[in-house]
Amino acid sequence: MEFEWIPVALGDAAWITLAFAMGLLAKQVGLPPLVGFLATGFALNYLGTTSGEMLQKLADLGITLLLFTVGLKLNPKVLIRPQVWAVTVLHSAIIVAFFSAVIFVMVLMGVSLFTGLDLKVILLLAFALSFSSTVFVVKSLEEKGEMKSLHGRIAIGILVVQDLAAVIFLAASAGKIPSIWALLLFLLIPLRPLFHYLLQRTGHGELLILYGMVLALGGAELFELGGVKGDLGALIMGVLISTHPKSSEIAKSMLGFKDLFLVGFFLSIGMLGNLSLEALMIGLLLAPLVLIKSALFFALMTRFQLRARTSLLATLNLTNYSEFGLIVIAVGVSSGWVEPQWLIVIAIALSASFVIAAPLNSFDDRIYGRFRRLWMKFQSKKRLSDDRLLDTLGATIAIFGMGRVGTGAYDRMRELHGETVVGIDFDADRIKNHQESGRNALHGDPSDADFWDKIEQDHSIKLVMLALPNLDANLDALEQLRAISYSGCIAATARFPDEVKILEQAGAHDVFNIYTEAGTGFADHVEVQNPI
Repeated sequence: MEFEWIPVALGDAAWITLAFAMGLLAKQVGLPPLVGFLATGFALNYLGTTSGEMLQKLADLGITLLLFTVGLKLNPKVLIRPQVWAVTVLHSAIIVAFFSAVIFVMVLMGVSLFTGLDLKVILLLAFALSFSSTVFVVKSLEEKGEMKSLHGRIAIGILVVQDLAAVIFLAASAGKIPSIWALLLFLLIPLRPLFHYLLQRTGHGELLILYGMVLALGGAELFELGGVKGDLGALIMGVLISTHPKSSEIAKSMLGFKDLFLVGFFLSIGMLGNLSLEALMIGLLLAPLVLIKSALFFALMTRFQLRARTSLLATLNLTNYSEFGLIVIAVGVSSGWVEPQWLIVIAIALSASFVIAAPLNSFDDRIYGRFRRLWMKFQSKKRLSDDRLLDTLGATIAIFGMGRVGTGAYDRMRELHGETVVGIDFDADRIKNHQESGRNALHGDPSDADFWDKIEQDHSIKLVMLALPNLDANLDALEQLRAISYSGCIAATARFPDEVKILEQAGAHDVFNIYTEAGTGFADHVEVQNPI
């Protein structure tokens, strides 16, 4: 057995351990862990450490899996909405022009590091700064349980369109002329039913994860053999299975692997150039300009008839720079178009933008509620069919969250109290299925201040049952209930014992521990059906 790899692995393991410590520290202060990973790269660079073989392989794997998961999220129904593609195209064009003008002014002023930049490099830098972070937005929406909300779907749709632009750039930047064998890649399209069949047969365990790896890495390798950028192959393989019912499950299963491998990418970024005072200052000066991006997103979304709240929440999610911007600049560095120092500048701007975005996303509903009159001034009079204010139609029992627990609660409460029960969820497809099944289900968001304002003025709801997907979502709804001084009964679900006390302190009168009570219910059921 050969042991030459051990020194390499141990060296990289030490870096990864430091990355864990820095990532944990960043998380404790409310920032995404990747800020800590970038800081680790800067620190190692300062200490004279260079990127190792294993670390570089992790970085390449991370980018490939990132593009594969982007492909899995391609939902044509969302992407064809003008609120997504038109907003993205207009926003990107205006922002690229804006950043190009800012950089050009710096060139004319003779600011060091900007001196000698030609139009090609200026446009490349502006293009890199136009993206928003897929990693940050997905993490933020998942933690709040808002992936299926309208503002979440709009934000993800915009990110996917942006990421597609980045993938096209990556494919074009390779400078390769595809071989004649590249035509065989079109055979992947008729093979789509086979990919779906195999996905259905993989089950829900380790085979599902392994199958995702096979598709992502195998697709990348096939495209490389055809003379096409491999990252495009990973994206295409994701697209080919994106319509399968298990596509979201495979995306969740691979999320941890993608994030793990991306650690290598973020670490390697900090090691590519020297962290100078000049780069630090320029990166920090670029960070506040992310608010210009935000203002434009909000203006465009409201002009495309989205409610002020929907526009604002989607905008706050997109208030950051992107890891794809780093990838674009990394390609520019490897191609000799731009100096490595610019990678450090963009990395600093990215990290600083997360410092700005993290508190904005943590308090997004409060920001909307406190300044609602201001945001409403920008709202257009016309409403989209899936973005109208919710009306409970005289119901006395409202169940928020119509997943498995919420659906069971709805059916039982309707059996006991009749048609006075209403179920509410922000997943439009789920609501459609419930309506087709005969349930009184409405599309809405329990953290919507506009909805609760209407409830405060005219409502007959005596009982609110919160069966939302996680603790943060339940707490957001409880905060809105407190804001209107709701006097009815509030019940909530919890998954862990420590959540029970938190929910009770937040205002829930009754908290149901799903797992504990499920066991009790199971025993009661068996006792009734099979008495000993």
